Amino acid sequence: MKSLRKEDIKQEVFDLYDAYAHNKLERRDFVQKLSMYAVGGITVPSLMSFLMPDYESTFLVDKNNPDLDSSFIAYNSTKGGGEIKALLSKPKSAIDKLPGIVVVHENRGLNPYVEDTARRAALAGFITIAPDALSPLGGYPGNDDKGREMQRTRDRNEMLEDFIAAFEYLKSHKDCNGKIGVVGFCFGGWISNMMAVKVPDLGASVPFYGGQPTEGIEKINAPLMLQYAGLDERVNAGWPAYEKALNALGKENVAYFYPNVNHGFHNTSTPRYDEPAAELAWSRTIEFFKEKLI
Repeated sequence: MKSLRKEDIKQEVFDLYDAYAHNKLERRDFVQKLSMYAVGGITVPSLMSFLMPDYESTFLVDKNNPDLDSSFIAYNSTKGGGEIKALLSKPKSAIDKLPGIVVVHENRGLNPYVEDTARRAALAGFITIAPDALSPLGGYPGNDDKGREMQRTRDRNEMLEDFIAAFEYLKSHKDCNGKIGVVGFCFGGWISNMMAVKVPDLGASVPFYGGQPTEGIEKINAPLMLQYAGLDERVNAGWPAYEKALNALGKENVAYFYPNVNHGFHNTSTPRYDEPAAELAWSRTIEFFKEKLI
């Protein structure tokens, strides 16, 4: 049969994948429920193959881009998981000190999509650090399903400390100007919100479809740009209360909702990716960081 397209897939299938990707469904239940949509020549294996990440052909930045200095380093997270592996990237042409960005992965460790995003942010004129919260468990295993299983075994507040430690690492880095923001996706969106609560001198925060804090909002100093997927009812349900609290406290924030796109729309590696929405959200993110950190 011909290759599947996003347009061939019912929204309910994307909703099932979202539930599976966020540990609401076990793999066996996910496969069983997918069988209801295996009709008209569409098979369960073809659906599974279509929905799973493709890291071979979806990079936006060459790993060996000659304009980048990009390599793995290790830093110490004393309140978190100990020694944490991270990808550190910056433009080779930089002469002056650069503003920094902590890039936070989803709920499966530092996979190739997040590495690619960190390199892309560096090319825009920043020094970026993309930690792997799976470092204490051996690091991202090369497989998102296994990565999700591994990340479930770590305490999320301990992982939050790992990303706060990455902020501190950048702050003291010789090539950083000390002005640092954070951008994160899904789990990383929650981390980005929580870093705004926990880090008084955070320069800016851009959570993509991230869970919202319910306490400590009065401690936020960083300006926020919040990116939400229009079809993401699960995460969006928490926004009205968060918005009300932010505005009541006079906290600088702007939120964008991208209609008719799914949670994960920025992730180039899965069919939830929506290029127009992703490009608009990313351009807004980079301009926001340039405004607040340079």
